[in-house]
Amino acid sequence: MNKRSIMIAGTTGLVGRALLNNALLDGSISVVHSISRRPLGVTHAKLHTHVVDFTDLPELPAVDEVYLAIGTTIKVAGSQAAFKAVDFDMNLAVAKAALAVGAKRVGVVSSMGANAQSRVFYTRVKGELEAAISALGFEYCVFARPSFLMGDRQALDQPKRLGERVGLACFNLLKPLVPRNYRPVAADDVANTLLRALAVVPQNVAANTVKGHQVFLSGDLHR
Repeated sequence: MNKRSIMIAGTTGLVGRALLNNALLDGSISVVHSISRRPLGVTHAKLHTHVVDFTDLPELPAVDEVYLAIGTTIKVAGSQAAFKAVDFDMNLAVAKAALAVGAKRVGVVSSMGANAQSRVFYTRVKGELEAAISALGFEYCVFARPSFLMGDRQALDQPKRLGERVGLACFNLLKPLVPRNYRPVAADDVANTLLRALAVVPQNVAANTVKGHQVFLSGDLHR
């Protein structure tokens, strides 16, 4: 098997860091490029870090795969417009830049309920991002739509999000009754699902005879 070269955008976030940690341990991956807004404080023989301004990207390194995990909340961003500038504009900018230098496959951290026609602003933006990336021309796109995320945000100097705290509390009370797609999912499981999915691309897609995409609902992400 040829070794994979990958790029991960958003490695200072919960799923982005999980993607990074798992990619560094993956023997099928030879080179990992981290694209982030601030330094990581992580070193590894196959890791190349790039601190960038996502609104003015430099030319990115050539890779086989790109993973998009840039995200914020409306509370942190300050407004819906500022939120969309991060979750939509920045992810799409990286996707376009990676495609321009030869990336053929893309993995995207989306959200449960992502739908470009949704009346809910958050899920509509996520759906719009999925649609925009699907239209770019990658040979293969994989979208992960997690429910409430579990992980150590404190290790990343991030506060726990209120929605996640409430969701986890409700889940613990009602666990037997909660449908699989609504159960909390570990950031590590989201990361591993994306890395595995792009490692085993259908042969007809890899041969560029057809372009395709795959969606993993939250229930599909559990280990």
